[in-house]
Amino acid sequence: MSSPIATGNSMNAYSPNKPENGRPSNEVTALAQAWKAADCILIGAGSGLSTSAGYTYSGERFDCLFADFKARYGITDMYSGGFHPFGTLEEYWAWWSREIYYNRYIPAPKPVHERLLDMLRRFGDAAAAKDYFVLTTNVDHCFQHAGFDKSRLFYTQGDYGLWQCSLPCSQITYDNEETVRRMLAEQSDMRIPSELIPHCPRCGRPMTMNLRADGTFVEDAGWHDAARRYSDYVTKRKDSRILLLELGVGGNTPGIIKYPFWQLTDGNPQATYACLNLGEAVAPRQIHDRSICINADIDATLTDLAETLHSPFVD
Repeated sequence: MSSPIATGNSMNAYSPNKPENGRPSNEVTALAQAWKAADCILIGAGSGLSTSAGYTYSGERFDCLFADFKARYGITDMYSGGFHPFGTLEEYWAWWSREIYYNRYIPAPKPVHERLLDMLRRFGDAAAAKDYFVLTTNVDHCFQHAGFDKSRLFYTQGDYGLWQCSLPCSQITYDNEETVRRMLAEQSDMRIPSELIPHCPRCGRPMTMNLRADGTFVEDAGWHDAARRYSDYVTKRKDSRILLLELGVGGNTPGIIKYPFWQLTDGNPQATYACLNLGEAVAPRQIHDRSICINADIDATLTDLAETLHSPFVD
């Protein structure tokens, strides 16, 4: 591909409401046909998928969970709150324990990931189940909560459920669930008890989140194992009849999912690229004839897709 330039004329308006004849939309029909024809499906998931599942970082959900932080510090959403310069570690971890818990340790409000997995498993028909792999920049663990095979997942940007040394002194991460639950239960006035502040067991420095923000991000052994599995998957299937299914990927980190998916499609005449993203569903002109772009809510689209895969309108 000469250049990863997306063009707007590939964006198709789409409504999950079917026409009066009961037939699915042209875009969903095309996606269902590509799904059925594919030998394998490579899924690239961005924050839009989690948003569609109900993990919203602003608005009513934020106001409900963080009203006290909003009133005291003027924080208006969870994303910006993660960068707030809290004066103490007690305040810092009161914020983060709450953000971690509500975006990692409780189920997503809507079963979008479960619906996707059900389709990959062909609604319980093991013989027709799809060969798949998931590449995601999301850190909320939704895929594993939904039952996806961990060996088929690569979380490139970290995990809300892991901590690391803030230096870091090693390439080791640490599970945080037990301590996070205590922090949440025992915090008061937006502070945790000082004895709950986590420190690195190797060097004693304060712990921090295992989220990619700068060069200190720890890529532990599990991260590298997943990276190798992803690389092997792509290498072995790069010339196959593959559906590259991009879900909710925006423009913040296009070099991780979006651009590689475009390049894989461009290099394989048997590949189909599908982009589902509310407000930003585009593809480069070089792969227009093998692209399906659906500008709509992902949950509604996947619901429609599941119905279409069951319908008589798709061979």
